[in-house]
Amino acid sequence: MNKMVINHIEKLFVTNDAATILKELEIQHPAARIIIMATEMQEKQIGDNTNTVVILAAALLEHASNLINMGMTPQEVAAGYEQAAEKALEILPSLVVKEASDMKNIEEVRQYLRSAITSKQYDNEDVIADLVAKACVTTCPANSYNFNVDNIRICKIIGSGVHTSKVMNGMVFKRGAEGEIRSAQDARIAVYTCPFDLTQTETKGTVLIENADELVNFSKGEESEVEEQVKAIADNGVKVVVAAGKFGDLYLHFLNKYKIMAVRLTSKFDLRRLCRTVGAQPQARICAPAVNLLGHCDSVSVTEIGDENVVVFDKNSETGKVATIIIRGSSQSRIDDVERAVDDAVNTYKALTKDGKLLAGAGAVEIELAKEIESYGAKAPGLEQYAIKKFAHALETLPKAIAENAGMPTTETLTKLYAEHVNGKKNAGIDVWKREVMDAVAHNIFDLYAGKRLAIKLATDAAATILKVDQIIMAKQATGGPKPRGPKQQDEDDDGMA
Repeated sequence: MNKMVINHIEKLFVTNDAATILKELEIQHPAARIIIMATEMQEKQIGDNTNTVVILAAALLEHASNLINMGMTPQEVAAGYEQAAEKALEILPSLVVKEASDMKNIEEVRQYLRSAITSKQYDNEDVIADLVAKACVTTCPANSYNFNVDNIRICKIIGSGVHTSKVMNGMVFKRGAEGEIRSAQDARIAVYTCPFDLTQTETKGTVLIENADELVNFSKGEESEVEEQVKAIADNGVKVVVAAGKFGDLYLHFLNKYKIMAVRLTSKFDLRRLCRTVGAQPQARICAPAVNLLGHCDSVSVTEIGDENVVVFDKNSETGKVATIIIRGSSQSRIDDVERAVDDAVNTYKALTKDGKLLAGAGAVEIELAKEIESYGAKAPGLEQYAIKKFAHALETLPKAIAENAGMPTTETLTKLYAEHVNGKKNAGIDVWKREVMDAVAHNIFDLYAGKRLAIKLATDAAATILKVDQIIMAKQATGGPKPRGPKQQDEDDDGMA
């Protein structure tokens, strides 16, 4: 379900992306902050499954509260949880159902990414999966292990609908061209990191002009100097000049004269990416660079998308260094949410290039783990067995949330799932369309093995860390002076923490 978040500067977010929600909230409670740190680590490492970390850690703490009320110590609960997590990570490799081998096959990649997108953008998953699969496969190098997330750029343009979004092999910038030339085909590109204008000298000079002829010749000299520079650039076959600063009127006049397109970029990061895309070497001053320092692009043009002028550097080949996904949508918050879904899908692709193992999705893995850990807990000696069993119950929270979101009766659904798993159907998960139990693998619903593994580890670590704290000592008192703390107050604090 979506949440509407209004942050401290009153910006509105409508999203169900856990990482975004937690980033925008101002959390005060130190125990909650520990869980948020765990989700941030998940976001950094995998880029998805942040919600799993929050839900699992919260469920573990909720069950820990019951165990502490029953008389167990927090240390025993934490030890039991860590034991159960160890067992879960031991069982997890045996639940791998598929391994992503061909990361250059668009059809296969689309199937793997669909689950990551469906949880964020229900109903648009096919459109977005198509876009992301195409963009990732286009920019994936020969050794897919070196895939770089930064090579997938996003350009957001309001208007039309999500279904009109598209992928360009190259870069798209939301700005027009500077001069009169609006397009160039099969173009050599010169890139400058300085303004394309006359620069002032470091020292002040005084020029004494005594008659009209000298005045005319003075400005003529300046013009011929500029024309010489632009002509030298044109002679090298340059059709497009990209600069990091403003274009001077005089330079622009001669660029138009020699039919050279002028594009201005304000961001140095965009300039670097463009150099990577077209294979150009950026120049620090205005000069005619050698041919081997120039970039090349099949087509550079100014086009109108919606009511926005954009400059498109398009490579018509199958592969490229950078791809841009143009996202369309009816409102800013809609586009932002689609962007988050794209971001998660790209991160999923990156994780798959590192470790291609896939698990069954739709809550199947959690139920299978819960079943295995429940039976492991029954055989465990000592008080830890209660905590191990509660760990199994905490894992049920995830399929329970899926059932609840689909409007299904949770207890009944979990009972059906357990019945299927006891009969040996390890991949039985929840079908949110037909509201019944189905085979997740047959329906191409997959979860990342690396993501799930790290999520279980981080959630358990966060819960165990909080349980091992027996006292919060605040450095500064909010109001009034420090209050004396008796044993009774200490016990209340422990319960509060749990």
